[in-house]
Amino acid sequence: MQISPNEDKIPVVGSTSSPQGSGEGLCFSDGRRKVDYVLVFHQRRHSSIRSPASTSVSHDRLSIVSNGNFPPSVGSDAAAGRGGEAASVGEVFVELGGAGGSEPTEPADHEMRLIRQEFEANLLEAGLEIERDRELKTHGPSFTRIHAPWPVLCREAEFLKIKVPTKTSYELKEESGFGSSVSTLWRKMNQPFQPKVPHQDHERTKFLSHCFSRDKLHLYNITSKDTFFDNATRGRIVYEILRRTVCVRTCQTIGISTLIAKGVYDAAFPLHDGDYKVIGHLEERNDRQVLHDEWARYSAFYKYQPVDLIRKYFGEKIGLYFAWLGVYTQLLIPASIVGIIVFGYGVATVDTNIPSQEMCDESLNFTMCPLCDGACDFWHLSTACGTARASHLFDNPATVFFAIFMSLWAVLFLEHWKRRQISLSFSWDLTGIEEDEEHPRPKYETILLQKRQRKQKVKKKKKKNEAAIEKLTWKDRLPGYFINVSSILFMFGLTFSAVFGVIVYRITVSALMAMSPDPETKSNVRVTVTATAVIINLVVILILDEIYGAVALWLTELEIPKTETNFEERLILKAFLLKFMNAYAPIFYVAFFKGRFAGRPGNYVYVFNDYRMEECAPGGCLIELCIQLSIIMLGKQLIQNNIFEIGIPKLKKLVRAIKDKGSAEKEMDEERPPQQWNLDYALAPFEGLTPEYMEMIIQFGFVSLFVASFPLAPLFALLNNVIEIRLDAKKFVTELRRPVAVRAKDIGIWYNILSGMGKFSVIINAFVISFTSDFIPRLVYQYMFSQTGTMHGFIDHTLSYFNVSNFKPGTAPQNSELGDITFCRYKDYREPPWSPDAYTFSKQYWCVLAARLAFVILFQNLVMFLSLVVAWVIPDVPKTIVEQLKREKKLLVDVFLREEKEKFQLIQSLFSKDATLHPGSHVLHPSQAPPIPGRYSTLPPCPMQAMGSDRGGGEGPRARCRAASFSQFTRKIPPSPRNENENSRHTAV
Repeated sequence: MQISPNEDKIPVVGSTSSPQGSGEGLCFSDGRRKVDYVLVFHQRRHSSIRSPASTSVSHDRLSIVSNGNFPPSVGSDAAAGRGGEAASVGEVFVELGGAGGSEPTEPADHEMRLIRQEFEANLLEAGLEIERDRELKTHGPSFTRIHAPWPVLCREAEFLKIKVPTKTSYELKEESGFGSSVSTLWRKMNQPFQPKVPHQDHERTKFLSHCFSRDKLHLYNITSKDTFFDNATRGRIVYEILRRTVCVRTCQTIGISTLIAKGVYDAAFPLHDGDYKVIGHLEERNDRQVLHDEWARYSAFYKYQPVDLIRKYFGEKIGLYFAWLGVYTQLLIPASIVGIIVFGYGVATVDTNIPSQEMCDESLNFTMCPLCDGACDFWHLSTACGTARASHLFDNPATVFFAIFMSLWAVLFLEHWKRRQISLSFSWDLTGIEEDEEHPRPKYETILLQKRQRKQKVKKKKKKNEAAIEKLTWKDRLPGYFINVSSILFMFGLTFSAVFGVIVYRITVSALMAMSPDPETKSNVRVTVTATAVIINLVVILILDEIYGAVALWLTELEIPKTETNFEERLILKAFLLKFMNAYAPIFYVAFFKGRFAGRPGNYVYVFNDYRMEECAPGGCLIELCIQLSIIMLGKQLIQNNIFEIGIPKLKKLVRAIKDKGSAEKEMDEERPPQQWNLDYALAPFEGLTPEYMEMIIQFGFVSLFVASFPLAPLFALLNNVIEIRLDAKKFVTELRRPVAVRAKDIGIWYNILSGMGKFSVIINAFVISFTSDFIPRLVYQYMFSQTGTMHGFIDHTLSYFNVSNFKPGTAPQNSELGDITFCRYKDYREPPWSPDAYTFSKQYWCVLAARLAFVILFQNLVMFLSLVVAWVIPDVPKTIVEQLKREKKLLVDVFLREEKEKFQLIQSLFSKDATLHPGSHVLHPSQAPPIPGRYSTLPPCPMQAMGSDRGGGEGPRARCRAASFSQFTRKIPPSPRNENENSRHTAV
């Protein structure tokens, strides 16, 4: 349907002034029809909405409640043609054109209005019903409410293959014997942790579900047409219509997303189920209020999430996110307990650890080489006693066990999630669903249209006839790909530059503090420099994180992905790559590069020819890695995940409130309570789950990748997630507009990222244990070089000798407080100065290096093998689900066979009846009857009437066939099929 340029009238339905009359803002003004979706646009300039483009007045009017049909006449005739419905709705028409009396609007506003007219007319033609406010706003938002009537819901549910419960149900099989008593005990113990959600008692009974079909309405338990499809499903159905509705004449676009991108509409969203604050009895709570009370409160932190209700209210995609987050948080509990035990082992054995005792023993008197050139003096190793003791808390034999445990934990988590996901797919009726067909994105459509227009101009010049362009090719995307690659490489360079800048800061500040005359400043050099450098790192990471998020979005737009799924996957990969590098680059540097390229006394590596490359602390680099990891992890979670998530939405809400203050004051003067669509429009729009997943994936990296250096990481992740779940819940329930319910079978590309990180964590932990910690050097010393087979003498074994006379001129200490020093020690495996191969790597160095590489290979293969065993032992699909799927399939077949049998008997009885009424006529035997097309389908409408008319007789009652449902044959058949709603008529047999 197209609107002519002189279209001059638009339907406007007045809303009642009483909120009670409209179901608290959830219904049309008649108080019966639900508002399933809301479109919002702004009146920007003038109080009049007259169109200068029209000089003649057309007498066509769009009907609100006639599914897009034009009434045959205007005025009272139109009302009479629709019965009493128009009067009850209170339909009025506003002049849009005509001669004069008002200021003209801007051409852009007029064009937008024409597009809206055409779009809404096409929505009416699709069967939707529309309502607007009677009063005309001079500025501010105007709301178009949309309602999907029952025939439209049925039609679209069949197209979308929405699964609905049938009348047939069965009891889920309970375990018997010992398993039954254990599960009963477990349910009783879990009872205090269960949320108080209504209708949770029927979890042992399951209704068979089947894709909705208008031919099988008798199979479904339809108690009320208004509530058979829940609000989330109704919103999804309307969104599907909005998404595919075209505007051909005005702007050559398809779908509401394109219109929002063009500025025709400001927003489009389904409504929340009323206010989230409970007023009245608890038994009368709507789903939003139940979610708020039982899920979105910090006081409910100890309860399980009502995942089924989350899915019912927000859709499967959001339901799967919170189910995944719940599984991840639950499995962090055993990881946290083991981490605490490992840390406790370090605390318990710190006093009996021989290497740290030797470092703290002043009688051993290890004189170390200076930490900087010229200004720094020789120092005793015993002054680093505190660092050595702290290092043992995280660098002990239990750490290796914990690294193996966490690698297996990551595999166990993924396997457990697979099983949970399949269980949810079964209980949510997602098994066997097909992927929804996706429409192109607005930008893709725009660029494709521009390309077609350019081609048409070339065709006109060359007068060639070529086929129309159907899609964009790699040539169209080549500039975007080139910018993507170069930008990502530049971002990597920026990340490494930031890390290098912090390294330079540490080196220069260490040198400056070492030259300070204050002895207290000198003694605190390492602590001060490490702490301040990590804080700078954290600030840089937070800033670059926000920049990289925006850059990833911009780069993905340049690629011009065709569909939203393609766009989301590409955005996720880019954002993850950039944010992963940003978060972990400083940690990778400390773990694998710091101190490796510093050189040795007399032959140090210098930065900018003046500053020595930094070395690890005497206790090893693992303690510095632990400090770096803990501060970045905790700071990122505290600042970015919590303060930003709470603060930024509040700030945006405040800005919107200030902007809307003027219009709000005018509305206050009218003393009308705000309707639900006003309240929902004031909320922040839903912008996808990518930020929520991303912060959890980065946290998963902190927990799994470098967990060997920080066993308490799972504990801090657990504490964060307990808050994170309730914070996200509160945001979704109270601060965001209701998102469209999106079907999803799994968490998509995030699972692949998690799986990749789990495998990567095995390699990283192997290298952290073998190269960053002192675990391998200790083993090598104890079993190869120790005289007694104990750790006594280990510190002396790891320190090499240096002759101070070999210092380069100007690098030796000027005036040493320790007196005349001939030899100083430094941490490395090198030959002593009296050896023929002075200062070259010693035999011990090559032994330790070989052991380290052997450990990496052994650790990786062992953990990978154990991971495969775990994945093999735990089946992806639970046995109970397999049995229930088979049972459901069998029951569905029985239902349909019974239905076919009833149909066959019915047709047979009709033929027999017709034979008795017309004994002389030729009647087909049931076995010779025209075959039923398809196993479960029915014949075209009323063939018996056609046969009766062919017989030429009007005498005698003719059989009327309406066998869409068997129950319909038992009730009185209406006298005329013309009164039936065309969209909801049943196919006859």
